[in-house]
Amino acid sequence: MSERVPAEAFPPGEYLKDELDERGWTQEEFASIIGRPPAVVNQIISGKRGVSPETAREIGAALGTSAIYWMNLEAAYRLWKVGPAPTRISHSARVREHFPVREMIKRGWIEPSENPEVVEQRVLQFFDISSIDETPKLAHAAKRTGYPEDISGAQRAWLFRVKQVAKALRVRPYSEKALRDAVPPLQALLRSPEGIAGIPKLLAACGVRFVIVEPVPGSKIDGVCFWLAAGRPSPVIGMSLRLDRIDNFWFVLRHEIEHVMNGDGKEEAIVDQDVLGPDAGQRALEETRANAAASDFCVPAAEMADFVSRNRPLFGKHRVLNFAERMNVHPGLVVGQLQRRTQNYKLFRTLLVSIRSIIVAVAVTDGYGYRVQV
Repeated sequence: MSERVPAEAFPPGEYLKDELDERGWTQEEFASIIGRPPAVVNQIISGKRGVSPETAREIGAALGTSAIYWMNLEAAYRLWKVGPAPTRISHSARVREHFPVREMIKRGWIEPSENPEVVEQRVLQFFDISSIDETPKLAHAAKRTGYPEDISGAQRAWLFRVKQVAKALRVRPYSEKALRDAVPPLQALLRSPEGIAGIPKLLAACGVRFVIVEPVPGSKIDGVCFWLAAGRPSPVIGMSLRLDRIDNFWFVLRHEIEHVMNGDGKEEAIVDQDVLGPDAGQRALEETRANAAASDFCVPAAEMADFVSRNRPLFGKHRVLNFAERMNVHPGLVVGQLQRRTQNYKLFRTLLVSIRSIIVAVAVTDGYGYRVQV
């Protein structure tokens, strides 16, 4: 909200002089009333001395006004004398209000500077915008904003870092057929955590830009699917690995692959937040479709439903291990599906093994101890 600044303000002493003239009091007489030396009253009236809280209280008591009234006159006069704050301060504050500037500098996404105006320009350049009032566009042919309107600054920064890193990759032209043909080989990697290491090569062979970017604190994004216009549309899958669990990784990856195969994200980036959350079944059609494909990929839906119906409510660990062996998947994927179906997220948590160290060592990764120079 803009601040209303008076064209001119006067020292409180001028208002005090008017009050004394109206009453017919001399400065010496008023000084006697409030118990102050005449020189103090004279200096206030001549504007050589400000009104202190103590003096404001005494003047207010003598004239039947409040002390706040005189303090407000003093404050207004002092602010008018110093003038408005430099425009650069409000600009710098707005930039930091919109975007996580400190984190972007810390992560090396923009260069630091002692000059706030230089920092602002680097932030605008990062988002490829000319003004803080401009909405950054993520998708190459975005008809709308390029992502949901309520997205946070932390999420925007993460998304644009994914875009920045993905644009620097050299990939072959995208082939939908190749990606669909790659799904069975991907499924063959589900048995052990180490199988995850084969993912980047498989996706690259299909023309998919696969990027991992450590999430900005508070961003809460699992993944994103969007397309770059590099001669011909080129799909990008970005993942945050914010939940370092084997079930979450495979679910999010297959979820994003489904978006790519269906051509989702060409006009508006598909930003996936908490894809395994409790409201996963109450989302848009493309999200429901991607969730269904991801669930069936991790553990066939019919088999999972049968396992739950036969074993509810007593799910023994040995039964989970035997079922996972029969499905030829890691037990953590069964546990992930089981937790979602029962809404009991404490079930067999020790089987949800970590995979982050495996994938960041082979994928293009920015964060988690790695830094991409773009």
